[in-house]
Amino acid sequence: MFCYQCEQTAKGEGCTKIGVCGKTAEVAALQDLLLYALKGLALAANEARKHGIDLAEVNRFTLEATFSTLTNVDFDPARFVALITRCAALREGLKAGIRQAGGRTDFGHEAAAFTPAAALEALVAQGEKTGGVKTPAADPDSQALRELLIYGLKGVAAYADHAWILGKKDESVYAFLHEALAATLNPALGVNDYLGLVLKCGEVNLKAMELLDAGNTGTYGHPTPTPVPLGHRKGKAILVSGHDLKDLEEILKQSAGKGIFVYTHGEMLPCHGYPELKQKHPHFFGHYGTAWQNQAREFAQFPGAILMTTNCIQKPTDAYRDNIFTTGLVGWPGVRHIADGNFAPVIEKALALPGFTEEAPGKNVLVGFGRNTVMSVAGKVIDLVKAGKIRHFFLVGGCDGAKPGRSYYTEFVEKVPADCVVLTLACGKFRFFDQDLGAIEGIPRLLDIGQCNDAYSAIQIAVALAKAFNCGVNDLPLSMILSWYEQKAVAILLTLLYLGIKNIRLGPSLPAFVTPNVLGVLVEKFNIAPIKTPDEDLKAILK
Repeated sequence: MFCYQCEQTAKGEGCTKIGVCGKTAEVAALQDLLLYALKGLALAANEARKHGIDLAEVNRFTLEATFSTLTNVDFDPARFVALITRCAALREGLKAGIRQAGGRTDFGHEAAAFTPAAALEALVAQGEKTGGVKTPAADPDSQALRELLIYGLKGVAAYADHAWILGKKDESVYAFLHEALAATLNPALGVNDYLGLVLKCGEVNLKAMELLDAGNTGTYGHPTPTPVPLGHRKGKAILVSGHDLKDLEEILKQSAGKGIFVYTHGEMLPCHGYPELKQKHPHFFGHYGTAWQNQAREFAQFPGAILMTTNCIQKPTDAYRDNIFTTGLVGWPGVRHIADGNFAPVIEKALALPGFTEEAPGKNVLVGFGRNTVMSVAGKVIDLVKAGKIRHFFLVGGCDGAKPGRSYYTEFVEKVPADCVVLTLACGKFRFFDQDLGAIEGIPRLLDIGQCNDAYSAIQIAVALAKAFNCGVNDLPLSMILSWYEQKAVAILLTLLYLGIKNIRLGPSLPAFVTPNVLGVLVEKFNIAPIKTPDEDLKAILK
């Protein structure tokens, strides 16, 4: 295997025996083969569009299958066998429809014609032969941009999949996914071609995040400032982690009146700010644990049932394997998966476990500072800036991870001067989310915007402030200090680049798949810089 799609890849170069994420070489090969099959499906889908063939099933499958290859989602070999087989079947179905419509079905690439092997071992061999990154590359810079595009597409698929679940769809998003996946098979494309596709990916990701934002806020209301207890109540308990609001809503409905308290974990913390979730379910109590750095210990100590939705899951250990359930695309061998939305097994497990035996209220943290909330006080914020009472805004957010270097973000926030405001989003905030930074004339100095997909909300806040100050976003007293781990963060970064946002500081380390030449282009065009130390970066920004 060779994989360098995440920030924590081995030695900062690539995982070659087993993924740092826990992915086996077998699963890596199957994921590579699935992606290869998806590229072949994309060739057929592009032709099918020209003939008005219905692509609803193919579009949905493309989102789910691409999302399944994202870091920390699905690690179950059997499920990849099914996905690869179905991908080929959908491709052949499209080809039959295209022939009937008088179109061409010879796409000139084996990805659009190969037959998946019947046995698992043979499928793995196919994946090792056809898929993945082959090193060294004849043109490393084109390869770097091609991989940047592919990883961005994985992030787009994730956001678009979440949006689809909530009924928000857009054909232009799916058309670009197919266009871009197919383009990666074209040996004639070079650096400039891929640069254009990479920025287009950022544009399409903005649309995908807008769809998801509309799905979340249209279904659950706009987030409002809400205190969330970090302790627990005496009684039976269910812990929901991951990202999927729909699954959280369903488990809240199905567990109502059963004497069970529901807690969030990780990226689910912002869900407490949605009125249709928090206000309608009195047993939706608080938040337990953080994100990456203590996840295994937290899960092992949780005395109830655990539900993992979408990604952000570490490999379950024997200490809590029997208490964990997955949903959506998440899968581990030996872990029970719920595919039909019936959470009775989770509820039964929670009732059978001891739960918390005593009260522990804990401190509160504030969530719910989405764009509607922030912009409702924009006038006051602008006055404070003009009066010199707010000197600067820092957006400190992104992915969490297990690397020691991520302590940079804790130290950075601790050292932000008292006349500055910190905006944060995604699971990176768990390095500092419980700190009390106080307020500036009633405006909290730490504003939790939400999940990673709420980068859309952060962008809208920045655009609105720029309009109010009659300047560009790059002219605002705003600096972005971002952490990345997986491919949704890549997609968000591409969106920021598409919007022309400059001077982003990125860490803990730069992507292993980006060559020095490609990095040079990003530095020249967008002034992207790696983080240094909090003191050095603050001094440079506030000089």
